[in-house]
Amino acid sequence: MNRILIKNAKIVNEGTIFEGDVLIEDDLIVEIAESISAKSSQCKIIDAEGNYLIPGAIDDQVHFREPGLTYKGDIESESKAAVAGGITSYIEQPNTVPNAVTQEILEEKYKIAAEKSYANYSFMMGATNDNLEEVLKTNPKNVAGIKIFLGSSTGNMLVDNEATLEKIFSSTPMLIAVHCEDETTIKNNLEKYKEEFGEDVPVMVHHLIRSEEACYISSSKAIALAKKTGARLHIFHLSTAKEMDLFTNKIPLEDKKITAEVCVHHLWFTNDDYATKGNLIKWNPAVKTANDRKVLWEALLDDRIDVIATDHAPHTLEEKKLPYLKAPSGGPLVQHAVVAMFEAHHQGKISIEKIVEKMCHNPAKIFKIEKRGFIKEGYYADLVIINSGLPWSVKKENILAKCGWSPFEGFTFKSRITHTFVNGQLVYTAFKVKEIRAGKRLLFDR
Repeated sequence: MNRILIKNAKIVNEGTIFEGDVLIEDDLIVEIAESISAKSSQCKIIDAEGNYLIPGAIDDQVHFREPGLTYKGDIESESKAAVAGGITSYIEQPNTVPNAVTQEILEEKYKIAAEKSYANYSFMMGATNDNLEEVLKTNPKNVAGIKIFLGSSTGNMLVDNEATLEKIFSSTPMLIAVHCEDETTIKNNLEKYKEEFGEDVPVMVHHLIRSEEACYISSSKAIALAKKTGARLHIFHLSTAKEMDLFTNKIPLEDKKITAEVCVHHLWFTNDDYATKGNLIKWNPAVKTANDRKVLWEALLDDRIDVIATDHAPHTLEEKKLPYLKAPSGGPLVQHAVVAMFEAHHQGKISIEKIVEKMCHNPAKIFKIEKRGFIKEGYYADLVIINSGLPWSVKKENILAKCGWSPFEGFTFKSRITHTFVNGQLVYTAFKVKEIRAGKRLLFDR
């Protein structure tokens, strides 16, 4: 039996922080108490030394690029980066090559992850204008949900047939996650800036091309359709102040039919950063203004926004160095997301309890993930120890994403992850990922 005793931890769970010990047997948490003694010489003891013990973060939106785009990243490399960053479970998106738009292609991705993944995994089923029959075959017990691109992004999976959209919304009982940007608005904006700049459009206008209006038009349409059909809607990577008026904090999360996510980059960067970061912070939806960031933080803290995620989407540095119109959108974030939020805590923006709520508890609740996202007896031992006073700098040599760069390169974080457990196995310690592919397929209580 695998038996590990974590001693002297500041345990963060369900809005409280308390000092105590946690006993792991095999892949489960079996005891949480103020003090636990090792009852066997076979029990490995890890002294948390008064550092924070949090549930492993659950990232509900990543692009790990396998199959088909593995020169950018793959399940092995990106899940390694995830566990080094305290993310023990991820939900990957369908715009790989081929797109995961049939049950057969979807299951192929699960087979790859079963062999390669260091973290727990689930994969979204992709919707298109003509695959409703395949979408409706999706098993709600072992697939996270249905993904719809209402704005084009990497992979050309745009769904723009309104009759099809209404059919999907009205006929699937599963959670539907959406990327919301209005294609017509984006195209019109792009033409305007091409008239002004020709082919040398600067990245500084990215947020004006993929504009507040483009986001709001699409988000408001998706929400209206969800209300009309009763669909369970989750809106990914919100980026504007205006969209925050579409969401409520008046009801408990468990009762919400429409939920919201914000990504680390929209909480961290603003359009002013394009001057120094350029295409490295080119995402879809775009990083927008300081006021947008301010209102996103307000909505996160007052519970209009339910989840913090990454939208981890690596591209090579060579691709990112292309001119703006040719450079792809997206960047690597899983290794630095949790410590970036702890940095925000150091800056007085958010409590540690709230970070855990938004990155661990709420994704588990929204997707109804079985026995994960909390530090509870009987739950899987997905756990992370964080030293909030152990500074380190992001450098090329410590970046684990296959693309080899990070928008945080050169930044010194005050907090560092020292241990990551996946299903009771210590997969990351001494600042190295062990060769233990401990990830399991996520299952769902529905």
